[in-house]
Amino acid sequence: MTVANPAFLPDALLLATQAAREAGALALQSFRPGAQTSAAVQFKEGGSPVTEADLAVDRLLKGRLTPFDSSIGWLSEETEDDPARLEREHVWVVDPIDGTRSFAAGKPDWGVAIALLEAGEPILGVLFIPVEGKLYTARRGGGAFLNGQSLTVSVRQEVQGARLAGQQSVLDRVEAGAGPIIRAPKVHSLAYRLAMAADGSVDGALSSKSPHDWDLAASHALLLEAGGVLKQADGTALRYNRLSTRHEAVLAGHPYLVDRLAAILTP
Repeated sequence: MTVANPAFLPDALLLATQAAREAGALALQSFRPGAQTSAAVQFKEGGSPVTEADLAVDRLLKGRLTPFDSSIGWLSEETEDDPARLEREHVWVVDPIDGTRSFAAGKPDWGVAIALLEAGEPILGVLFIPVEGKLYTARRGGGAFLNGQSLTVSVRQEVQGARLAGQQSVLDRVEAGAGPIIRAPKVHSLAYRLAMAADGSVDGALSSKSPHDWDLAASHALLLEAGGVLKQADGTALRYNRLSTRHEAVLAGHPYLVDRLAAILTP
């Protein structure tokens, strides 16, 4: 259910934008183009990496965003989850560095992702890709932008011949069901990959894994304001700020294209 925009939304977007830029600058201090990061790297249970830069950016973002309004909850990949967020109407959702593997390896496809939820729906999204100088912003009813230029999703509705971004395995399944497609270069950051569907540089973006709220929410806000959709691969809607932060694989792009992709991937 969509509810009214809070009066503080423009100020929240300005704050999130400033915080994302500052966070990106902090992360760049330990980023080494084409080489291993200077930040210490550890591995979480399950094998995914986390660097000291992830943790430092997380602390910075929490320090910038949470004083804005004490009634807004907090959810971040790098902060221990507090179930109190489930009782909040509004929740900040943050991925300090989305695409940590790329960051750690000196590759450019990583970013800082910030979203604001209202009743489980994204109403604000900011994604900053520091190495490429790309700043994506969106707020509900205010449009989506890349470096100040308005965004619109690709109008392509047919899967065959579409330019798609995603893991090879899922693109293989799409091609088997629809015929030849154009495969976009691999982008490790899922938030960035989805944002590419919002800016029209790809017709659609896909994920074959089980993403979390913080991987999706910021780019979901971008897609909605750019005229697109983000759905689970079975065609069902996404809902955020639940007890579990995980979702099924997702599809992004023009609503008709996403429906056709869902029909192929979920017979």
